[in-house]
Amino acid sequence: MPPGTPDTPPPVTAPPSLSVETPGRRIKPWHSLWLLLLLGWTVSAADRAVTGPVVTWMIDNGVGFLAEADRPYALGGLIGGLFFAGYMLTQFPGGYLGDRYGHRTLVVVSLVWAGIATVVTGFVGGLVAFIVVRVVTGLGEGAYYSNDRTIISEATPERHRSLGMGVVITGLALGITIAIIFTPHFTDFGKIWLSDVDAWRMAFWILGTATLLVAGAIAWRFRAHLSARVVGRATLHLAAYSVVSLALIMAIYLLGTEAGLSDLWIAVLEVVLAVGVVLFALARKGEELGPVLKNRSLFLIYLSYIAVLWNLWFFSFWSVSIVAGAADSSFANAALTAGFNAGAGILGFPVGGWLSDYAVRRGWGRKPMLLSFTGVQAVLTVVFAWYLSAAEKPSLLIMGLLLFTASLFFNALQPIGHALTADIAPPRLRGSAFGMQNLIGETGAVLSPAIGGVLRDHTGSWTAAVWLDAGIIVAGFFLLIGVRDAPGGGKAA
Repeated sequence: MPPGTPDTPPPVTAPPSLSVETPGRRIKPWHSLWLLLLLGWTVSAADRAVTGPVVTWMIDNGVGFLAEADRPYALGGLIGGLFFAGYMLTQFPGGYLGDRYGHRTLVVVSLVWAGIATVVTGFVGGLVAFIVVRVVTGLGEGAYYSNDRTIISEATPERHRSLGMGVVITGLALGITIAIIFTPHFTDFGKIWLSDVDAWRMAFWILGTATLLVAGAIAWRFRAHLSARVVGRATLHLAAYSVVSLALIMAIYLLGTEAGLSDLWIAVLEVVLAVGVVLFALARKGEELGPVLKNRSLFLIYLSYIAVLWNLWFFSFWSVSIVAGAADSSFANAALTAGFNAGAGILGFPVGGWLSDYAVRRGWGRKPMLLSFTGVQAVLTVVFAWYLSAAEKPSLLIMGLLLFTASLFFNALQPIGHALTADIAPPRLRGSAFGMQNLIGETGAVLSPAIGGVLRDHTGSWTAAVWLDAGIIVAGFFLLIGVRDAPGGGKAA
């Protein structure tokens, strides 16, 4: 951790009354908290997911910095991977800083940061400037996940913990769906005010403004937990990590490009950087963070989330191109069909959370349901890959149904895994545990857009990339077999 860390008061946690059920009240205090955090996920996810559809639009229309690229899909995938390199590198610091300064503080800092950076993206020109601003956006957004998960764990009764996590992270599906489906409309609207070449900028301006509005609403709700002094220190501390991370990410990109390394190898080196961050944390904070870094079950969950984040951002980034290429459809129709993949989370996330809590109440534990859902998702993804391989001209309807069904189980399993992490990790280190889970898992998000793009350029289709995705999901299933459920199956003591 950087030297000179300021002395700060212990993080402010939710008042005990928030996690105590009040008989006779249908609307509980934590329900409005869930709604606000859901909105935070929605705008944050839209900000990060919009890059994929915009890149696809640039390639299809031959504009921007992708117009002259020799391998446009590989370069577009690398852009997505570099964003997630930034997002990944502040996962663990974001959770650690949340444990120190207050998780509500870091949620507000993350959203304001992401909103400003997304708006700025719409003003930049040139490949390197675009990459820098996207990486900066990811660095700010990386602090949201670990702190939002921890706030829910603190403010929600344990019997509803997984449901709360599922309801809130539904915003991820909403945001990705908005980015995928509405980007064609954002660009059409941009053509009214801008040239056809610059119409893509409107998508970033609209979504960035929405993020700032949501950040203001959440800051108002959390105002009793915020102080200008602590917010300022937390922002500076996160900025210190971010400056170093940005320098390392861009150094790898620029030196790799200068040395003639392929886009794939540059993405791999970014993952090596993430491994270095984990080792650094072990060396500097090994004793303090031992309970979340050296716990076997937690570490297997962390590793299994490489498959989760690989699948999530492979399809979120490239699903429009996959559908359009397979069915030879228009950009708008492909976006609508691909939206089934993201839209399934609107149902899958809360249902998975509810089922997880139900399993705990029945004494079954969370692990059996997590394994079952992962297994079903693996099978359905294999079926989707086979259909792309076997069908002469895949149907938009069948692709939409397969994407929706596989994504339904995929999204349902995520709040189960989050709740299992919260059950196993010590309460005082939950922010750090969630940060490490996403830090390791995000290596999948860094690699999947880049490797998918390279395979598309090399083979001329998306079939090989989808088969690879299916294989990685199967590997994640086998990792989860070794996880031990929390004592008592996750039941409150």
